[in-house]
Amino acid sequence: MPVAHVKTGSAASRRKATRAGPAERIAQELRAQNERFSAAVENMSHGLCMFDAEERMIICNRNYIDLFRLDAKVMKPGIRFFDILQHSVDIGIASQSAEELYAVRKPYIDGAKPSTYEETLADGRIIVISHRPLASGGWVSIYEDVTVQRRAEEELKEQHRRFDAALANMSQGLLMYDADGKMIVRNQRFLELYHATAADFPFGTTHRDALERLLELGIYTKIDVDSEVAKTAACLRAGKMHSTYRYLADGRTFLVVRQPMSGGGWVVTFDDVTERRRAEERMTHLAHHDTLTNLPNRSMFRERLDQALSEAKIAPLAIFSLDLDRFKAVNDTFGHPAGDWLLRCVAERLRRCLRSEKDVVARFGGDEFAIIQSNARGAADAEKLAKRIIEVIGKPYRDKGREMHVGVSLGIALYPGDGQDADTLLTNADMALYRGKSEGRNIYRFFEPGMDAMVRERRALEADLEAALPRREFELDFQPILDIASSDIVGAEALMRWRSPSRGLVPPDDFIAAAEETGLIVQLGDWALRKACGVAAGWPRDMRMAVNVSAAQIKSGGFARSVIAALAFSGMPANRLELEITETVMMDESETVLRTLGQLRGLGVRIALDDFGTGYSSLGYLRRFPVDKIKIDRSFIRDLDKRDTAAIVRTVIRLGAELGITVTAEGVETEAQLEMLRKAGCGEAQGFLIGVPAKASETSRLLRSQEKLRQSG
Repeated sequence: MPVAHVKTGSAASRRKATRAGPAERIAQELRAQNERFSAAVENMSHGLCMFDAEERMIICNRNYIDLFRLDAKVMKPGIRFFDILQHSVDIGIASQSAEELYAVRKPYIDGAKPSTYEETLADGRIIVISHRPLASGGWVSIYEDVTVQRRAEEELKEQHRRFDAALANMSQGLLMYDADGKMIVRNQRFLELYHATAADFPFGTTHRDALERLLELGIYTKIDVDSEVAKTAACLRAGKMHSTYRYLADGRTFLVVRQPMSGGGWVVTFDDVTERRRAEERMTHLAHHDTLTNLPNRSMFRERLDQALSEAKIAPLAIFSLDLDRFKAVNDTFGHPAGDWLLRCVAERLRRCLRSEKDVVARFGGDEFAIIQSNARGAADAEKLAKRIIEVIGKPYRDKGREMHVGVSLGIALYPGDGQDADTLLTNADMALYRGKSEGRNIYRFFEPGMDAMVRERRALEADLEAALPRREFELDFQPILDIASSDIVGAEALMRWRSPSRGLVPPDDFIAAAEETGLIVQLGDWALRKACGVAAGWPRDMRMAVNVSAAQIKSGGFARSVIAALAFSGMPANRLELEITETVMMDESETVLRTLGQLRGLGVRIALDDFGTGYSSLGYLRRFPVDKIKIDRSFIRDLDKRDTAAIVRTVIRLGAELGITVTAEGVETEAQLEMLRKAGCGEAQGFLIGVPAKASETSRLLRSQEKLRQSG
């Protein structure tokens, strides 16, 4: 019960009191003290209750009553302590019986010593009780609700536990520095990564001390400590994250990321990215180099030529286009492995023919090579190199007791006389090469303005192409696609064929490029799409149809409508259609291309990236474009028995798995290749081992036969 307030009385009585005697003054002072005491007790932030030697309550404040949810009418002076406990049990606030509660408190009462203990109420609140004995007998108890504080402490402990668990289980090393730049956190992974001990990096170590210690231990190679400390300070001032690669003496590479903290100080994480960096370097190298000969590829050659032509003071240049003579005979006689070995030998001999570090030799594919000769002082220097190449390449090649012979034909274009830009120079060098090959073997020819026969032939080809479609000279073959895990055929790729009455069966490589340059590829592509969808509509309902699509088709603006029309006309579901695009499409990030690809994927059409790894920056395209499949180029599958190539293929397969993208291997020709792909987790395979391109009727019979076998069990 709250302490009663004593009335102060009227003004007259106060005047009368001034004339009172000593006894009255003492009584007045006692009343005043009582009022002050009552006010102090009632305004305490804690509960208070006082008991006499007979364990009867003398006074209590409102906080005590509120804290225990007690009835103020019950809490009268003189009530026994045990009865208060029983009252708390009766109202359901106590978590134990009155007897149990009294048994807990009795030792403190009898001991007449100050003590503090806790009580947990039925509603979960935690009360701290401070017991203080009185000199005259009895005691005073102070009650404080610490529920929020205890929960906060428990939450803090849990946060510490989680923080410690996170630190202990991180794959990255971690250090944390406070606002004074001293280390306050260090996880075990950091020590493991650097093969160090806790004594090497004690708490309180500064950033400078840590760097110097890493140098002393021989973990880092030479590093500018002052510069690194300054970079960190600048990072903190700017409030920005900073990352850098650290190259360790043992050959490992770490990614070190510094992240400022809002309250001052910063966090540093250490990630071993050695394998990732090596894979990236291999992929970057692959994007610029031919996998068979390790020479620069067409993309790299063009980059170097553009660079040379863009220099402020361009030195004279000679561009060589090379093609081996009798190489097909070597392949036919000794087989493709011998042909590959020969191409590597040719590449090495061409390297040795070059004199300047600025000279470049590249392989464009097949038996086609190209050279940039820098500082070519006129035709005489170029002619000297051409003769040396013909002599060196023409020498016999001996392998395993076999002797092989090839020659080389060269076409030469000179800068600036034969062209001012890369395209013109390359085209004119090709024209000179074709003239030389038409005249014989082991020959070189310089470009001459009159070499337009090739142009006339190209125009004739374009004219025949334009007439071929309405004459129905085109047809489609279909090559099966195998699901490696189930060994089931899951679809086929449509391959265009041109059977010309005058030219015979024209290889796609001979007419696709011309069709793209003239724009005829859009009409051809629409025809192929409609034809392929019509054929696939008659296949078992789970079989997919893959159709190649050129960049010109997608850029035409009406491609999405053509796809929708082909699907609607054939009745084939959109999710059974796969459109295979090349990086030429990916390189064009125009609004039309992005919108078209997004619209088609929205319909359920699958997008596949063809010839993955042969172009430039494939990984960048995968990040920017949503594709459903990547097709590993046949050149990688052919070299699966080589360690580096196999590692790259496995990396691509793992990349596909991480991104949720199906991976298809092209050009699978042996059981050994298929088994290696199966072990690596590759999803699909295509190639002569799976099935050669066949007519629609043959492919349909194959798929129906498989469907019957599957249904029968």
